[in-house]
Amino acid sequence: MNPWLISISIAYLLGSIPFGYLLVRIFRKEDIRTTGSGNIGATNVARSGAKGLGIATLLLDLGKAYVAVKIAQHIAPGNWDLATMAAVAAILGHIFPIWLGFRGGKGVASALGVFLALSPMTALCILVIFLAVVRLTRIVSLASIVAAAAIPLLMLHFAHNMSRIVLFGFIFIPLLVIVKHHANIARLLAGTESRFGSKKTNENNDPGKAPA
Repeated sequence: MNPWLISISIAYLLGSIPFGYLLVRIFRKEDIRTTGSGNIGATNVARSGAKGLGIATLLLDLGKAYVAVKIAQHIAPGNWDLATMAAVAAILGHIFPIWLGFRGGKGVASALGVFLALSPMTALCILVIFLAVVRLTRIVSLASIVAAAAIPLLMLHFAHNMSRIVLFGFIFIPLLVIVKHHANIARLLAGTESRFGSKKTNENNDPGKAPA
């Protein structure tokens, strides 16, 4: 079979696994979509009162995206175009999961996972930027946006001989993550975005809504 069809299909289906939804449903008998921001990502899972499940969601969302890219790299070693499109497919799967009516997370943890597979140094820098912004501001959404915005510059620094497909992927993924934070951006500009750990809530009881 066509390695592109296999790799991209596997990547999308892996990305579509709604770990946040499944963990909360299994261990708390609740629907995470009815809690807080209604999002299935790690941040909303943690803020629902299940910090352990939030950490598990973060690691699993990162892991599924990492594995999706690694499978593509195994099927077609050295094919950066295929690996990059598998990364895009995994992110699309997470944000638009077929199992939940195409309503998923915002792709932050999964983006870290795909770049960990594509460029470990880029992933490390993304993580450092994210943690630094959270440390300084305690606003998870701002940290997610800043880290995503840095991805194209980091990849240009660490990656070489990029094709148009690879360049597209390195721009499309962070742009999609940022666009999914449009409501957070509006609140940041208005000065109403909540900080991590704050009991104050915003849109749909969403405290700094920035699921991974």
